[in-house]
Amino acid sequence: MQEDWMAELEQIIGYAFADRRLLRQAMTHSSCANELKINKCEDYERLEFLGDAVLELTSSDYIFRANPDMPEGKMTKLRSSIVCEPALAYCARELGLDRFIMLGRGEEATGGRARDSIVSDVMEAVIGAVYLDGGQEKAGEFIRKYILSDLEHKKLFYDAKTILQEEVQKTGRGTLSYELIREEGPEHDKTFCVEALIDGVRMGGGSGHSKKAAEQKAAYEALLKLRGGDMPAED
Repeated sequence: MQEDWMAELEQIIGYAFADRRLLRQAMTHSSCANELKINKCEDYERLEFLGDAVLELTSSDYIFRANPDMPEGKMTKLRSSIVCEPALAYCARELGLDRFIMLGRGEEATGGRARDSIVSDVMEAVIGAVYLDGGQEKAGEFIRKYILSDLEHKKLFYDAKTILQEEVQKTGRGTLSYELIREEGPEHDKTFCVEALIDGVRMGGGSGHSKKAAEQKAAYEALLKLRGGDMPAED
């Protein structure tokens, strides 16, 4: 990967690093660091630890101020949904961060770039890097712009299975089920294709690198159909 990838990534996230070593570290998985024999501290894990704390504080402050009448239990549940692994991975992929992750050859070959766990960790590592480079204000701007924006839409996506189940039960529409249609690709990098069915009628479809991810996308498409929204394009 050439050095100009950092300039491209800075343009995407809207932040220019004074110390680009932090950006490189945030995008370096331990498998790549080990292959290049980089000191262990040069992968993203320490930055992820810091970014997680910054994200929790910023999202807590945002929820507290935006919802003056919301009780503690609901604020905790909302924060958990915002900072959970699938939600962060979703936000990271919207930005295209997954394209820039530096993985070792083995991790790349086994589909590491598609794993929510890795992609979400990188999102937190970038937050940590921005915090160290630009301080709390810049890190907060990044979080508010790319994670806390359009929360209703994002929540609909990453809570799609739960919301669809509740809607089906509430409206008495019938029985919700998911059907695996096919599996594609090699064993180490499979893609699962799933349909969401209500009383046996197809309401949505989705694909992903796990059955859970495919079901989530199928549920999201079904929700949009039930609510009369535009249908999203499948991956």
